[in-house]
Amino acid sequence: MATVTFKNDTVCNLAGTEIKVGDKAPVVTVVNCNPMLQNETVGGEGKVQLVVAVPSLDTGVCDAETRRFNKEAASLEGVEVVTVSMDLPFAAARWCGAAGIDSIKVCSDFRNKDFANAYGVLLADGPLCGIMARVIFVIGKDGKVAYKQVVPEITTEPNYEEALAAAAAAAK
Repeated sequence: MATVTFKNDTVCNLAGTEIKVGDKAPVVTVVNCNPMLQNETVGGEGKVQLVVAVPSLDTGVCDAETRRFNKEAASLEGVEVVTVSMDLPFAAARWCGAAGIDSIKVCSDFRNKDFANAYGVLLADGPLCGIMARVIFVIGKDGKVAYKQVVPEITTEPNYEEALAAAAAAAK
């Protein structure tokens, strides 16, 4: 079972099915906040997706990360960017409005935690138990995971350049 740390102190185990580069990406449904409560599909074939799992949009690091991917999405031709958290869609919509998020899909996995379990990013224990770790996936047109980044310390930002380069490469 994979782990991440919280504030460099508490080790949090990840639950669900661990997905590795080269694996077929599970097809799951999450809930979009714009349009409100619309089902969105993560995984599948035919398009490139940069899928960003975050603990909560209501934290400084997740806020900065989602804003950065929103800004960078404009330059990622042929890539659908989806941020997924456990935040309720109503709260996510308010946050998106205040943050000016308009280039990416911001979705919630609140209903059944299908995404978190299918992709192995659910925090199984520790103070953040029940939400997601900070993990980035790139899913290629063939429906396979082309890239995965598990941020080892949940309170730090990911390697943006590496994730964006992987998404751009998958779109070629």
